[in-house]
Amino acid sequence: MPQSGWRLWGGYDTADSMADLNRLLSDNLALAFGVLAAVAVVLLIGLLVQSIRLGRTIRGYRELVHDPSTGGSLHDRLAGSAEQAVRASERMGEVEALFNGIEGRTRRSLQHVGLVRFNPFDDTGSDQSFAIALLDDARDGIVISSLHGRANTRLFAKPVADGASSHTLSDEESEAIRMALEGTPPA
Repeated sequence: MPQSGWRLWGGYDTADSMADLNRLLSDNLALAFGVLAAVAVVLLIGLLVQSIRLGRTIRGYRELVHDPSTGGSLHDRLAGSAEQAVRASERMGEVEALFNGIEGRTRRSLQHVGLVRFNPFDDTGSDQSFAIALLDDARDGIVISSLHGRANTRLFAKPVADGASSHTLSDEESEAIRMALEGTPPA
């Protein structure tokens, strides 16, 4: 342990620290004032920079809150945007209702068609006869058959419910319904 009067740092007595600090400051008073002055200058520069930034922020805020070109305030803009959102929401409801109506009508409209041409009689040429199935999305509709002969042409219509008919179907009529449902030509 050092004794009083013993010199450790640059000739100062380390036993009495307050006296040593006073002596150190008085010996280096110009340096201490220089450091304090430098710190004060740095703080003033920081204050100036922050003041400039604050002024720019306040100007930006004022421009946001009150636009002199339109004469409106931020509140007016937000209220207008809210009204537009309400109108858009109402319009979206109308569009959805319209869409649901169109979708319902579309499901009941003609969507699946199958056509088979054939020659039922040996004494006539070409495939003048046909069977055509016309079905909606629920697989309901009608199958129409035309049998063309030399002397006459006969036309038959049979209802179709869920892809089948309560009436007896010919092979060509069944094939037309299958083509309408599958959307593919016969294999």
